[in-house]
Amino acid sequence: MTAACVRTAVIPAAGLGTRVLPATKAVPKELLTVVDRPAIQWVVEEAVAAGIDEIVIVTSPHKKTIEDHFAQMTDLESVLEEKGESELLARVRQVNELANVRFVSQASPLGLGHAISMAAPLVGDEPFAVLLPDDLFPDEGRTVRRMIDVAESVGESVVSLTEAVGEEITKYGCAGYSMRDGAVVVVDRLVEKPVFERAPSNLRINGRYVLTPDIFDKLACTEPGRGGEIQITDALALQIGDRGLRGLVVDDVGFDTGSRADWLRANVELSLRGTDGSAVAAMLEAALESNGF
Repeated sequence: MTAACVRTAVIPAAGLGTRVLPATKAVPKELLTVVDRPAIQWVVEEAVAAGIDEIVIVTSPHKKTIEDHFAQMTDLESVLEEKGESELLARVRQVNELANVRFVSQASPLGLGHAISMAAPLVGDEPFAVLLPDDLFPDEGRTVRRMIDVAESVGESVVSLTEAVGEEITKYGCAGYSMRDGAVVVVDRLVEKPVFERAPSNLRINGRYVLTPDIFDKLACTEPGRGGEIQITDALALQIGDRGLRGLVVDDVGFDTGSRADWLRANVELSLRGTDGSAVAAMLEAALESNGF
């Protein structure tokens, strides 16, 4: 495997968004705005920054608005052009020009592993990245690029990991490991949402993967696991016994926009990092003062 081979990123976006209902009853959670653009656009931009130019978004029949967001809207562009709104026009056109974005539909929510398998015809026989749209890594693609580098050097799939705090490990896929060299671990066990006392380590998977194409064969023979869904962790466990699996431990896990509190944190922190940062800081200070903090 070489870094140049990782041309495609798969973004599974067919989930029901139950964690943030009722906001997601009619609006896909991936289109909830973070600062000035939908969450899924942040993720596409991250993949592009990592050097990826082919994007496959796995949606459901009820999420056509995601496709609409990445489609060209000539009527809107014409209106903006007529009004002389050159800056807005450039921003709208940028969405269409980010990458070659294609879509595939997952008719039923049968798990992350099943969603990834739906992308097989579009990915082909090449390694590819998977970016979960709930997780924002506003790091200009550095984490995904590092994962591609590790995958290139060892010829194995790579998962992004971070240290869990206390019992939060029970909410995530957990990776046990037999060896660690700096930030890279040799993964020897994966458990989906383990019982705290039986967790093999405190390292949890945090929404970024670089996968070798044989993962599709593993997914095809993976039985439904916890929750009756096909879990990507079960397919990766088969790779451990076959060609091996590595993990990249990262410190900054970004934001989980599927959590109400973390979605709010993402909006605040990313606003503070932006061009309006000083104004946002002043607003926050005034709000804290007026509420007695």
